[in-house]
Amino acid sequence: MNQISAPDVSPPALQVRDIVKSYGRRHALDGVTLAVHPGEFVALLGPNGAGKTTLFQLLSGLFMPDSGRVEVMGHDMRRDPVPALASLGIVFQQTTLDPELSVVANLLFHAGLHGMPRGIAKARIGAELQRIDLADRAKDRVRTLSGGNRRRVELARALLHAPRILLMDEPTVGLDPASRRDLIRLVRKVRDEQGIAILWATHLCDEAASTDRVVVLHHGKVLRDTTPAAMLAEAGVAELEEAFIRLIGKPVAEATA
Repeated sequence: MNQISAPDVSPPALQVRDIVKSYGRRHALDGVTLAVHPGEFVALLGPNGAGKTTLFQLLSGLFMPDSGRVEVMGHDMRRDPVPALASLGIVFQQTTLDPELSVVANLLFHAGLHGMPRGIAKARIGAELQRIDLADRAKDRVRTLSGGNRRRVELARALLHAPRILLMDEPTVGLDPASRRDLIRLVRKVRDEQGIAILWATHLCDEAASTDRVVVLHHGKVLRDTTPAAMLAEAGVAELEEAFIRLIGKPVAEATA
């Protein structure tokens, strides 16, 4: 007999309620609602133009929604942004490291922005570089690192201040398959060790297939919020990519062009 696990009744680490964001007459997000609980690895899956980046801009406090609510660890992003933002670790789609600084200098700069005492910062940097297997590259300039290793450094930077939610915005863009797999492995390791909540935006179905839950976003609307297995069962197919194609109604190559 299959055992059914008990539902997660803990308060969400990240809660998005009825978010609307428009640019002129275009609704980039149209009533988006989702939640990520502590210890959950959730994929935000959608083609380019679905609204993923706009949503991440709102989640990270870069912009405010036209209506709706974003809560981070119970803090309203609009009314109480400082503790909300302090709970977030973010890896953006475009790299934001200074290529002329060393790995450790980049990380020390970030720690300083969070008001972290230098002694604590150095200890945490050492621990994170060990975690990502780059302790031996600490003094190297970022420009000498491969794309995959730069992403590892950005992950380490996002974790320095011990956030409770990790936002990953299309973090594997431009990476080779081995680097993509390695980054996912590292993020899973962080989740398992720290119970951190993870929201991973992607248009790649193979990345979403191994997550706990998939939120499908298309034309600014949530089409599904379910598990990969349930999504496959609903579509009656064996591959998540086929289920995704059927759901959004167009080939993946066209949808992501």
